[in-house]
Amino acid sequence: MNPIDSLIQTLLINALPVLFAITLHEAAHGYVARYFGDPTAEVMGRISLNPMRHIDWMGTIVMPALLYFATSGAFVLGYAKPVPVNFNRLRHPKRDMIWVALAGPASNFIQAILWALILVVLAAFDVNERFFIEMAKAGVSWNLVMWAFNLFPLPPLDGGRILVGLLPWKQAALLSRVEPWGFFIVMGLVVAGVVGSWWLQPLMGLGYALINLLIITPASAFIH
Repeated sequence: MNPIDSLIQTLLINALPVLFAITLHEAAHGYVARYFGDPTAEVMGRISLNPMRHIDWMGTIVMPALLYFATSGAFVLGYAKPVPVNFNRLRHPKRDMIWVALAGPASNFIQAILWALILVVLAAFDVNERFFIEMAKAGVSWNLVMWAFNLFPLPPLDGGRILVGLLPWKQAALLSRVEPWGFFIVMGLVVAGVVGSWWLQPLMGLGYALINLLIITPASAFIH
């Protein structure tokens, strides 16, 4: 296969898992925020399963593509347009913030489980088509990356907002002050290798172990 065909196939394999991962992550924030009393995302038309409503052209397309080519596929990072949430409109802002923030990563872990189930179904029916197998594997991988990365405990990432909701008021207020610079701090830690070595790899290892325990191992007993 020539390099161009290989690149196109790689993009096609990853496109659907990535779009679902991003879209459902952002929509989950909006659905849970509405459930706890904040209709901001709904009013702005952001509670949607339409990927176009969540795509940030720079963060979702240009930045990941540039990183992919610059690192030969070794490192890819991107983001979608954040769903607007007015935490002050939640019925219990500090407590409900935890559930709103947790909804995004939870949606990714559920998707990882669903993609693993697709792998099991393909194996059960002896489907050996590489394209579908690789797409399902990519679905597991991308969603575990988003699950783990977004749980990093620093605002504005979801893990940071979960931590703000869990901490006492004084400590929560101090951590909240980091938010305007949080993304740049996280990027610095990513470049330094701290996030990958000390956070992503251990957490993704745990994620793969859980999926293996919950899905792959039990299914293998029936398939074989």
